[in-house]
Amino acid sequence: MSAAQQTDGLVNWATGLMETLGAPGAGLAIALENLFPPLPSEVILPLAGFTASRGDISLFAALLWTTLGSVAGAFLLYWAGALLGRERTLALARRIPLLKPSDIERTEAWFARHGTKAVFFGRMVPVFRSLISVPAGVERMPAATFLTLTTLGSLLWNTLFVLTGYALGENWHTVSGYVSMYSRAVVAVIVVAVVGFVAVRAVRYRRGDG
Repeated sequence: MSAAQQTDGLVNWATGLMETLGAPGAGLAIALENLFPPLPSEVILPLAGFTASRGDISLFAALLWTTLGSVAGAFLLYWAGALLGRERTLALARRIPLLKPSDIERTEAWFARHGTKAVFFGRMVPVFRSLISVPAGVERMPAATFLTLTTLGSLLWNTLFVLTGYALGENWHTVSGYVSMYSRAVVAVIVVAVVGFVAVRAVRYRRGDG
């Protein structure tokens, strides 16, 4: 299936949700986007704005429900991280090739210093938008702090794209092309970082440093 066909399928699915449920349908779509990152918010949010511009839902309802959906999806991942906990995370690290408990400990130290900024700004970065909720739960960031930062970050991101879709009207889909390039760039950086980490760690293990 081509990328265009996948996008058309997503648009039809999200449109169906909004036609059936109204603004809560947009919120449900965004909640699922948090749990399944391949569902792009840069398509769903401008579509919600366009739907509001036609008068099918109100602009306020679009912003409210998409933000509620973002927070709900993020909190489910936070809860999953909290259930996983530090000890299980360390146990998993011991079982994953090339990964060591010290990697988790360094991540914990980094999160202790930068966790609040990571949760807030992470809501505006593809992939990290979902992933950042898990370490927040593992590290037991206070739920009130997590929800506040997630709500503010999500509201900024959602407002930008909903209003853009609202302003563009029938041309709402043009914004997704530009943001898709941003998303692909982020994914490419992640892939390069992971490949680099694996390569360096593999060389160290072969030299007997592991």
